Amino acid sequence: MYSILRPLLFQLDPETAHALTLRGLRLVQAFPPALWLMQRAYAAPSKPVEAFGLTFKNPVGLAAGYDKDGVAIRGLAALGFGHVEIGTVTPLPQEGNPRPRVFRLVEDEAVINRMGFPSRGSAFVQRRLNPNLRTGLVERIIGMQPRKKIVRRPFGTVLGVNLGKNKSTPNEEAVFDYLALLQNFAPYADYLTINVSSPNTLGLRQLQARDALESLLTHLHQLRQLEEKQLKKRVPLLVKLAPDLTDSELDDAVEASLRANMDGIIVTNTTLAREGLRSTCAGESGGLSGDPLRARSEAVLRQTVGRVNGKILIVSVGGIMNPDDAKRRLDMGAALIQIYTGLVYRGPGLVKKILRAL
Repeated sequence: MYSILRPLLFQLDPETAHALTLRGLRLVQAFPPALWLMQRAYAAPSKPVEAFGLTFKNPVGLAAGYDKDGVAIRGLAALGFGHVEIGTVTPLPQEGNPRPRVFRLVEDEAVINRMGFPSRGSAFVQRRLNPNLRTGLVERIIGMQPRKKIVRRPFGTVLGVNLGKNKSTPNEEAVFDYLALLQNFAPYADYLTINVSSPNTLGLRQLQARDALESLLTHLHQLRQLEEKQLKKRVPLLVKLAPDLTDSELDDAVEASLRANMDGIIVTNTTLAREGLRSTCAGESGGLSGDPLRARSEAVLRQTVGRVNGKILIVSVGGIMNPDDAKRRLDMGAALIQIYTGLVYRGPGLVKKILRAL
């Protein structure tokens, strides 16, 4: 089916095509028989993984960025993912960068995006995860309505929420954005990801510097401990790092994550590198994902696995385009993997193909 749809989708602007597929998933999940049929069509062998105190039905997840506002979680879960990570969610709504901001590099099987965290904001996504929650962010902060624990796990799929600061928030105040987001989503997510590595929000990657990162993550860990007492459940915290860090910068970021008691590290986000690309739009600014990211993502994974020495678990993402790529990441020491651009070029059946090959 995807071999027929792909040429049609590739005739559209990439962001328009993405919105169309997301809308299709929303329509499917609104019609239970269609959702059941899709879940059956993409059913794959169970490959359970224990990680972060959670049971994942398989190690293949959807990376953040596909469903930024949590509007198609059930539809995505029906494709067979072991976990779905929504977001990046920002505290307040923001438009992101001007269009065009997504570019296909077909010859390279890659994508460049400079989205800039477009988000409907924390209050909207909270209502998606808990339809009974009718108050906004301000009301939540001042406590006008008590929070209710609702964990959506359609088809047994673990839910992660990726958190990011607003573009207008200076780095010196970024901790307040992340603290508010942690408090807002701890009741609903199975795990939370701290995104300090997107290249499309000016200055964000500076938060990966050792002192800045350790301070930020330590504050989040302290709040997490308070939330766990109230919610009576553990809320794993993961930090997502960039592929463009030098070896010493990566060592510093990993050390900061360990010292701040993070549960895991996700490597890697998109890259600013452009070596060896053939496509005409290769010079567009933004983060590059897809096949050209494979080698660098694997190198960062190798270094990170060695540096953590089994103390915490690693999630690998970036350049996973086929079952061989997926198997290699797991063999290298990743506990879980995530895909996104591979879906663009291989279609939703990629999840099932990977799981059958493991």
